[in-house]
Amino acid sequence: MPNTIIGDKEFQEIPSIKSKALRINLNENIYGSFAEIGAGQETVRNFFRVGGASGTIAKTMSAYGKDFSDAIYGVEDDGRYVTEARLTKMLSHEINLIEERINRETNPNKLFFSYANTVTTIDFAKQYKGHGWVGIRYQVDPNEDYNEITLHIRFHQNDAQLQQITLGILGVNLIYGAYYKYDHPKKLLRYLYDHIDKDSLEIDTINFSGPRFKDVDNRLMSLQLIKNGMTDAVMFGPDGYNILPAKILYKKNILAFRGSFRPVTNVNIDMYEQAYELFLLENRVKEERTEVIFEITLSNLRATGEIDEEDFLDRAKLLCNLGHTVMISNFQEYYRLVEYFARYTKMRMGLAMGVNNLIDIFDEKYYRHLSGGILEAFGKLFYKDLKVYLYPMKDLKTGEYINSKNLKVHPRMKELYKFFKYNGRLVDIADYNPEFLDIFSRDVLLKIEKDDDGWEKMLPEGVSEIIKSKKLFNYRRSLKDIGN
Repeated sequence: MPNTIIGDKEFQEIPSIKSKALRINLNENIYGSFAEIGAGQETVRNFFRVGGASGTIAKTMSAYGKDFSDAIYGVEDDGRYVTEARLTKMLSHEINLIEERINRETNPNKLFFSYANTVTTIDFAKQYKGHGWVGIRYQVDPNEDYNEITLHIRFHQNDAQLQQITLGILGVNLIYGAYYKYDHPKKLLRYLYDHIDKDSLEIDTINFSGPRFKDVDNRLMSLQLIKNGMTDAVMFGPDGYNILPAKILYKKNILAFRGSFRPVTNVNIDMYEQAYELFLLENRVKEERTEVIFEITLSNLRATGEIDEEDFLDRAKLLCNLGHTVMISNFQEYYRLVEYFARYTKMRMGLAMGVNNLIDIFDEKYYRHLSGGILEAFGKLFYKDLKVYLYPMKDLKTGEYINSKNLKVHPRMKELYKFFKYNGRLVDIADYNPEFLDIFSRDVLLKIEKDDDGWEKMLPEGVSEIIKSKKLFNYRRSLKDIGN
């Protein structure tokens, strides 16, 4: 059967929420259910209001009571309701009911869907602004398996009714995009904010799955969230699946490494291993409650101009293959990174960095936008239970190894640096490998691209094999160009 919803033309203007809902309702094949928990039935309301909903809506429900919700969808292991696991159960349960109750033989062209959200809006004290999970499981061909789009949102509005309205608009945008923009996932992502102010809503996690998204790399979709200004940070695990930051950072000790990782070198891994050892020696730091994050900033990805998505994926694939959790952030200044982590934990935090990074921290130019300048930044950076683990640098001219003891900062920063250093916030990594200090990622990258000899020994064991097998960082992809 030909797909009746392929070939959508680009609108010259953003279609209204009313016109989007009506277009869904007037499609005689789209048919499904709405299950909305915690913020009213704001999405389905839009479909009822425009008319023609009887051919689209199989069922709508809001299992608001916890006992009723548990009776329908089961009890979560952690006893929580606003979780990805709950959303997945809702989507599965509702789509199974449609399959059971609607005869396929008499409805061969129906494109089934289940839309669900589980949300908590702002509390009465206005201390917690609210968040939630939103998703859709759906078909674009009745003979094809289901596709799925799930996302996590954070509200920034200070009024519960406004949050409900925003949620309803987002839901319509998601359903409309799922059916009419699925072949352009990046556009689908941008259109989620149609008629929504970006300051009112944050999307910090999104995942696509199913036959129509088999070629979509969810790490790349995470990058789009940052590029589009939808959030300031995204994370994905070793399996490449985007994960909710709060899920892995909540009440954890956090050790973060910032770098280009282009590629991961012996220096990166030596810094990681030595800093991790020192971090675990700290009071109240237990290995089972510690999360290690490898962070790449958006400014680093843009260092050579526009973001090269292939280059980004090369870095991401390599770190994931090494079993690390990766974070992409819009935090050029370290204090913003620490503030972000502080949203989720009051436990100890650590930053591992090289001498060059520490020198940048004491550069006033990065704090001109703050009314309190560098003092305000340091107040935000170090009022938390934070330590910096410093990896030394070799002076290429003198051969001297530079650490916290012989590091020279700008004369205006000397007293601040002394305060920082002698208050135990700075820990030198002493057990490092001096041979690694002559390794620079830019040199390794050039050798890989030119297929020069010797770059393999500059990388940790197994990394060169990953680069070669997956042809990362232009390995043997540009030899023809070089030869010409």
